[in-house]
Amino acid sequence: MAEIKVETGGESNIVIKRSKLAFLGTIIRRDWQLYSLLVLPIIYLIIFKYGPMFGNIIAFRRFMPGGKIYGESWVGLHYFKMFINDPTFWNVFKNTLMLGGLTLIICFPMPIIFALLLNEIKAKKFKKFVQTASYLPHFLSIVIVAGMILQLTAVNGTINSIVEFFTGEKINFIQQAEWFRTIYVTSEIWQTMGWGAILYLAALTTIDESLYEAAKIDGANRWKQTLHITIPGILPTIVVLLILNIGSFLAVGFEKILLLYNPLTYQTSDVISTYLYRVGLESSNFSYATAIGLFESIIGLVLVLSANGISRKLTERSLW
Repeated sequence: MAEIKVETGGESNIVIKRSKLAFLGTIIRRDWQLYSLLVLPIIYLIIFKYGPMFGNIIAFRRFMPGGKIYGESWVGLHYFKMFINDPTFWNVFKNTLMLGGLTLIICFPMPIIFALLLNEIKAKKFKKFVQTASYLPHFLSIVIVAGMILQLTAVNGTINSIVEFFTGEKINFIQQAEWFRTIYVTSEIWQTMGWGAILYLAALTTIDESLYEAAKIDGANRWKQTLHITIPGILPTIVVLLILNIGSFLAVGFEKILLLYNPLTYQTSDVISTYLYRVGLESSNFSYATAIGLFESIIGLVLVLSANGISRKLTERSLW
């Protein structure tokens, strides 16, 4: 091991830093094959994640298609004032909050409940069958999922056949704004519940079985065992995933909504991401769209920091 010379003042700090760099260099030389695997992911992040961040400057500049890549002239907060005073944006923002909130409140607990139920199944073959069947919707293309939803909710679709049998009437679900949120959240549960349960099932395997045996001796039934052993055992996983989900609170599924919504349902289905698509790509108002996107990103950052801080104070668990 390298010796660290203890000195006073700035010289000691320099010696410590050099020792750390030498130690880091030794690790890299020893395991360079493993570290070389990071090269492509790092290049990908730089080009497609960090590089585009410089484009946020056009939120403060007037960008003209075919002109300079970072805009023609400085306009300050002009585009931010535009969307703040735009009633259409605030309707879109409200829809985003509603869909994001419903997804978080309803869809987030479903994989936890599903994992707990699967954990109680003792028949291994049946358990594997249920797990496999629940994973399959995750691997379906969004286009296929949207097509299935449109077919099921069509006027002559399966759901309307059942509705007509009991009520004698048909409902045009996909063209009525009040039904869009129900359709979206239900499809999200079906598509994400099984896949989301994987992490919780993995967390359940780390719980010490002796805790359950001790609880049985003390007379605890399955519900009390779940309440006092199982849930606390997977709580760290729940907290981490909850913080990550809160961070993507406003990033409601763009592709699915784009494929399902139509002008008749804009009142409840139009969200920030689809609004940005129409304003930025279809109307070529890139500076205005960038300003809205930057606003959305800042809110997401604030939500992540807030959720992480609250979690650290209440549960002593956090991402950092």
